[in-house]
Amino acid sequence: MTLTADAGAADAASQSAPRETVYRPTAPVDLRATVGMLRRGPGDPTMVFDGPVIWRTLRTPLGPATLALRAQSGEIKATAWGRGAEHALDTVPDLCGARDDPSGFDPSLHPLISEVARRAPGIRLARTGVVFDALACAIIEQKVTGLEAFRAWRLLVTKFGERAPGPTPRPMHAAPTAEQWRRIPSWDWHRVAVQPPQSKTVVRVAERADSIARALLAAPGGDDRDRVLTSFPGVGVWTSAETRIRALGDPDAVSVGDYHLAHQVGYALTGHRTDDDGMLDLLAPWEGHRQRVIRLIFASRVSEPRRGPRLSPEDHRTR
Repeated sequence: MTLTADAGAADAASQSAPRETVYRPTAPVDLRATVGMLRRGPGDPTMVFDGPVIWRTLRTPLGPATLALRAQSGEIKATAWGRGAEHALDTVPDLCGARDDPSGFDPSLHPLISEVARRAPGIRLARTGVVFDALACAIIEQKVTGLEAFRAWRLLVTKFGERAPGPTPRPMHAAPTAEQWRRIPSWDWHRVAVQPPQSKTVVRVAERADSIARALLAAPGGDDRDRVLTSFPGVGVWTSAETRIRALGDPDAVSVGDYHLAHQVGYALTGHRTDDDGMLDLLAPWEGHRQRVIRLIFASRVSEPRRGPRLSPEDHRTR
């Protein structure tokens, strides 16, 4: 479609003009603890913390959009820019945990969980509804340190994503579409130290992104969701859980196989580290809400004292 000069100017003006709404949650919402957990490291080009404001980019059917969220007096004030601004505003309730149902959760089963739940009632489980972004991000995070994964995510999104509209506090980008991920050259994956098994898995799931999303969103429970995701080579239970947490706000997802999680859960609940089986046993009384318990453990800041040096990132680019 070719725009006249006047039509083009009007279109540009419509993109720059912000749209606003106010979300009034029925329960307390800690915005940073709820939405902020979606950020992939401090340099994430899709999310920025700017004082009390959380900036987030997203793709919409009409193009990239930028969303700014601020909590004030029990309300969430949301402002959006871009052609997809109205779509972005529609996502605010889910991002703030509107579909997070804590019914049946009993924090009194452990004193630490009870205390944190009492002290931090605003921790909710965010839901993006964007399956492929969550899946691609989780695949990139497989078998590497967070530092390595966050760097790869930042560089790939900045290079292959779209510049976000609006007065963002620093340059931000919406993540690439599935088709854009599929077309990333092999040498660009290599430059950011994403290994071939992971890059090939991202490309493979990108080819079926829409069908994966439909199947996952239609799956009624955790086991069915795992079957959808783990049916693809290169996607295991850890990647499935990480995807379910971000895309669906799944209250029961547990990232079995995580390098640190079992140790952290074991130490918080018993004072001693444990393995994956031990973690699942400890979390069993809260079945249906195991991710909720994990989030409360994270919020408690209780962690095992370090006994050795941090795991150093490996550079795979020369191999």
